[in-house]
Amino acid sequence: MKKTALLLVIAVAALAAAPLGSTAGTGSRGSGDIVATATAAGKFTTLTKLLTRAGLVSALKQPGPYTVFAPTDAAFKKVPKKTLKALLANKAKLKALLLYHVVAGKVTAADVAKLRSAKTLNGKRVRIRVSGSNVFVNTAKVVKPDVMATNGVIHVVNRVLIPPAR
Repeated sequence: MKKTALLLVIAVAALAAAPLGSTAGTGSRGSGDIVATATAAGKFTTLTKLLTRAGLVSALKQPGPYTVFAPTDAAFKKVPKKTLKALLANKAKLKALLLYHVVAGKVTAADVAKLRSAKTLNGKRVRIRVSGSNVFVNTAKVVKPDVMATNGVIHVVNRVLIPPAR
């Protein structure tokens, strides 16, 4: 479980290290762990709150490497409030959802483009598809790839990844 939580923290910190409004800075490196970087960025408040609620913050402060497909606050706003409420009421489901955004190892954009799927820390696989210059993880578009953190890499996505029921 420590590796799983660590992946999420890394993703958050790496995302926070680079401004979301631009595509400049691809390959930029965060100066701290994922949690510290994400918190400082201010663009991942929902993700960091959910990580705290799920008890995954300390795990994500551990060394990696991990790859995190990190949804922005705007991505979380697309999730129905009823669904978010249900996740907050069920810690196990919340952890499963968050771990579905994390892959063990450092998978850069160049690596992701060569994959068709990847196994997440919750044990389920995400589909990876390249269309032109765009990369999709399930139905989420990678809007900022390769945000480097001290313990992994983060790819910012525009949607929350929902694990399959089975």
